[in-house]
Amino acid sequence: MTAPETRPSPDALLTFASREERGRLKVFLGAAPGVGKTWAMLDDAHRKQADGVDVLAALIETHGRAETQAKLAGLPQLPRKPVIYQTHALTEMDIDALLDRRPQLALIDELAHTNAPGGRHEKRWQDVEEVLAAGIDVYTTLNIQHIETLNETVARITGVRVRETVPDGVLDMADEIELIDLTPDELLERLKAGKVYPADQAARALGSFFVKGNLTALRELSMRAAADRVDAQLREHMAAHAIEGPWPTQERILVCINESPAAREAVRVAKRSADRARTDWIALNVTSTQAERLSEIDKDRLAGTLRLAERLGAELATLEAERDVAEAILALARDRNVRRIVIGRPRHRPVWARLVREDVARDLLRLAGPFEVTVASEPDERPGRFSLPFPQFSRDKAGWIESVLAIAAASMAAWGAERLFPVASLSLIFMTAVIVVASRRGMGPSALASVLGFLSYDFFFVDPRLTFTITDRSELLTLSLFFAASLVTGNLAARLRARVKAQSAIADRTNKLYDFSRRVASAATADEVVWASVSHVATTLRCDTVLLLPRAGELAVVGGFPPEDRLDVRDQSAAQFAWDKGEPAGRDSDTLPTAHWLFLPVASAERRLGVLGIAFADGRSLARTDRRLLDALSDQIALALERLRLTEELAANRLATETERLRTALLNSVSHDLRTPLVTIIGAAGSLAAGPDLPCDARRDLAENIREEGERLDRYVQNLLDMTRLGHGALTPRLAPLDLAELIGSARQRMRGVLRAHNLLVDLPDTLPLVLADGVLLEQVLVNILDNAAKYAPAGGDIVISARTAGARAELAITDHGPGIPAADLDRVFDMFYRVAGGDRQRAGTGLGLAICKGLVEAMGGAIRAETGWPDGTGTRILIFLPLHNPETTP
Repeated sequence: MTAPETRPSPDALLTFASREERGRLKVFLGAAPGVGKTWAMLDDAHRKQADGVDVLAALIETHGRAETQAKLAGLPQLPRKPVIYQTHALTEMDIDALLDRRPQLALIDELAHTNAPGGRHEKRWQDVEEVLAAGIDVYTTLNIQHIETLNETVARITGVRVRETVPDGVLDMADEIELIDLTPDELLERLKAGKVYPADQAARALGSFFVKGNLTALRELSMRAAADRVDAQLREHMAAHAIEGPWPTQERILVCINESPAAREAVRVAKRSADRARTDWIALNVTSTQAERLSEIDKDRLAGTLRLAERLGAELATLEAERDVAEAILALARDRNVRRIVIGRPRHRPVWARLVREDVARDLLRLAGPFEVTVASEPDERPGRFSLPFPQFSRDKAGWIESVLAIAAASMAAWGAERLFPVASLSLIFMTAVIVVASRRGMGPSALASVLGFLSYDFFFVDPRLTFTITDRSELLTLSLFFAASLVTGNLAARLRARVKAQSAIADRTNKLYDFSRRVASAATADEVVWASVSHVATTLRCDTVLLLPRAGELAVVGGFPPEDRLDVRDQSAAQFAWDKGEPAGRDSDTLPTAHWLFLPVASAERRLGVLGIAFADGRSLARTDRRLLDALSDQIALALERLRLTEELAANRLATETERLRTALLNSVSHDLRTPLVTIIGAAGSLAAGPDLPCDARRDLAENIREEGERLDRYVQNLLDMTRLGHGALTPRLAPLDLAELIGSARQRMRGVLRAHNLLVDLPDTLPLVLADGVLLEQVLVNILDNAAKYAPAGGDIVISARTAGARAELAITDHGPGIPAADLDRVFDMFYRVAGGDRQRAGTGLGLAICKGLVEAMGGAIRAETGWPDGTGTRILIFLPLHNPETTP
């Protein structure tokens, strides 16, 4: 046999080519803090520097460790970039300076670090990606607990959940991983000696994270992660260089599953071997058109074996092959770098039977080459009775009858053609009948049609006729060729029919999945998702369907098709088992198989969400092909339920965040804006009490100060009360005709102390009509706006109040000469507790004034907005629109 041509994998070549264009990444991986990752990285960097490599310490976290600081000496360091976050001064890596400096090798410590807000990237590993893309090599450090997919495992081991993680793909980018290993005893000694954390922090760590059992488990995780990455790099190298596997590195096990009783034992052998080797294992099922001819018993046995492998943790794989199945299996084993193949012991068959069915097990043993092949058998296995791979007569009566009728029709057509036309060979008519039968009924009836056609042609059309005797040797050759051609063409037509049916079934399943995904994607509520799920599964599989979800700590039926709201005790127990264990239960499963329903867990990657149950009215079992479709539908249901859950959690988190923000703003307001006038009042009152001999002017100033601060405090309290009343809908305006000039005068009198450093200009037309508003509320609105303007307008500046009519409304404008509000914040200044940073709201305040103005004005049927005050972009103008008083419509 000619060896197959081997070529490098195009994908692997593209991967290697892309890596040539970027810098190389080396990760110093450790099991826990303090094992010496940074020290090892610096030690390696010193060796590179001694070899003439331009090394730059872009960012090194010494954490106050003297030995790390000493190791850093002699390496050029990049100055850190100062970052101000809230009131804290932080430093981060200056990525722009690093890219301008362009060293050959950059040292960037703590890959999982989260950068301060406002930087270019949120995470440090994103900075590293940009540095690598610029062609700069990078050394970095990482602890095993920071890898995303291991985060949950580490949390279960240590009880501590690490918040800073890196995606697994970042580790896949590494060109080299160096495992920095330290025994748990040595690490604990370093911790006690103060070489990892300060004394108080080390004492807390010894009682939680740094426990010997935890460190041992983390050490094993880090070793396995490094081994997995090395194994992946090996497979990439093999694919890029067209090297045939397997290589004797990390063992990977492949178990071949078929309908044989020995396949279950092969699965168990593979599971035990994988556990001992601590490696992955793959369960492979080869599908072909022969699978359509399996008996129901064999199909059920095959489905049960696949479920067993899945339950034991195997990675399920499917391979489609018609011929050379053993070669296809070995090709997949080479591609996945499998070292060991487990198969069931082949059944004993006579030699002549092997001509009919390919013996995959014996071919694997013959072609195994570098692979280790383990043969497993059932302990109580008995020699099986061989049967030809043709359909049973009882299962395909119509096919057998149709083949007889087709040959009878072909005989009549040949008899007529012989008398009407000079036909050279009548065998083509019989061959046509064979092809028709094969395309309609498959392999078994087509084989019968070939035999019947051969006999009919010999009996009726070969001399001497009406006998099976053949005297002419040429006729014998013609008959032999006809029989062989009939078998071949019939087989090809039958296989084509089977392939068309398989493709049609695949297309049908794909359409059903697409329709279902579209339905659940458009569902906005949990009830809609439940109804779409049960109705679609029921109509697709033509079965009864129920969906159970956890409600108040119990598993309850939330939907059914046809409508179903309860299950009997046996079925409820099966559903509860499927929920508790995350495994199928009920009919056709290994758990509670006497139940009427089959229950499958509906689970996402993180958690179980519910249980899906199906049952057939006629009591039939779920077909193997339908099982794969049901699993896909279950996954779609899980995605829909998970989407709803995440949406609800997002809404709850958003509400909690907003509530916390408002609470914090309110506390800041109470602690600062209310406390300030109280302190002033207390100080002025104390001065009055302590100085009875104060001059009259001084006493008057102190009293005036107390009055102004008291009014200021009253305004703050009034704002809080108004906002509470607005929030609860308890504010009912008393609308009445009002004169804006009188109202502005009243507000001006209340704010005379606040406005004494400004020039208040009032520009009102004499013909301004009355407005319809609540005098108390509108005065409070003007007081809030004037107080806001006085804060930001410069001393001696003008504050202008003007008004005009605009249709059926009056437009009242208050304009100041302050720094103004940025255009992006003009609409948001009316939000509760919102204060513009660096703009018109930079000074102290509650952030409630304009929000209350908006609520009060809208409660009176008006509107309010902010805009730039003057053409040069300075100042702020607050516009208030109020309805005009109409004597004809207003009582």
